Amino acid sequence: MDLYFSPLACSLATRIALYEAGAEANYLEVDPKTKIVQNDGSDFRAVNPLGLVPALRTDDGLVLTENAAILQYVADRFPQAGLASAPGIDRSRLHQWLCFIGTELHKGLFVPMLDRKAPPEMKDYVLGKGLSRLDYLDATLKGREFLLDHFSVADAYLVTVINWTMATPPIELAKWPEVKAYHDRLRARPSIARAIAEEFTLYQAELARHRAAA
Repeated sequence: MDLYFSPLACSLATRIALYEAGAEANYLEVDPKTKIVQNDGSDFRAVNPLGLVPALRTDDGLVLTENAAILQYVADRFPQAGLASAPGIDRSRLHQWLCFIGTELHKGLFVPMLDRKAPPEMKDYVLGKGLSRLDYLDATLKGREFLLDHFSVADAYLVTVINWTMATPPIELAKWPEVKAYHDRLRARPSIARAIAEEFTLYQAELARHRAAA
């Protein structure tokens, strides 16, 4: 299978899930500005017209987009890794967390805060509305190691999103001690530590490439 990703973007969650499962994949880096696949110079928009990562091409040649869908596909494709939950209320809880992370945190809070073109007034509004989501998360994580009763693709997604606080100074993770402890704990997990280290190196190369092209 082929995973189209950009360094430290939300596609990092799928890399983590694949590493956790011990699965083989081809990792194809997409430049977030040019949409050029760095491996072969092709236009990523031929894979996903929206130009958004992640995209996953399965062994059957089918292309999946949208982070939550791809994460659930990986979890089901490699059930021995235990990255999902059994059908029923436990699987619904997994869906609940994937939706919460994707809508309330990823798109609702962090995307506006990471947007360099967003006016300060908009960011102030987003912060005023969105920080309650972190309050909720902090309360939920109290006394828990993971979001569910085991490590799941929801944790892979959440640690990826929380990682963006390094680029959003107004969101000081120290204000949410349970979230911070969770983030610190999961960053030490081998699959996550490996994925972040590898993609951070690629991210630095991406920044250097953009500076050279400016």
